[in-house]
Amino acid sequence: MDEAKIARINELYRKSKAEGLTKEEAKEQQVLRQEYIEAVRRNLRGQLNNISIQNPDGTVTDLGKKHGNKNKLTS
Repeated sequence: MDEAKIARINELYRKSKAEGLTKEEAKEQQVLRQEYIEAVRRNLRGQLNNISIQNPDGTVTDLGKKHGNKNKLTS
């Protein structure tokens, strides 16, 4: 998600607190927030898929291969 969209989310939030939003602006805010949440989830999933754990016996378990690499995000 680019900085312009994040700035727009913040702008709509400030306007909602100050004077309220039109129906079109409220819908835009909802769409932008959902897009932001999806971007955060993709980022987090990517980080979690790159975690490896060294077991006490010295073996390494790649959690991305074991549990990750899912195409669909879960909440």
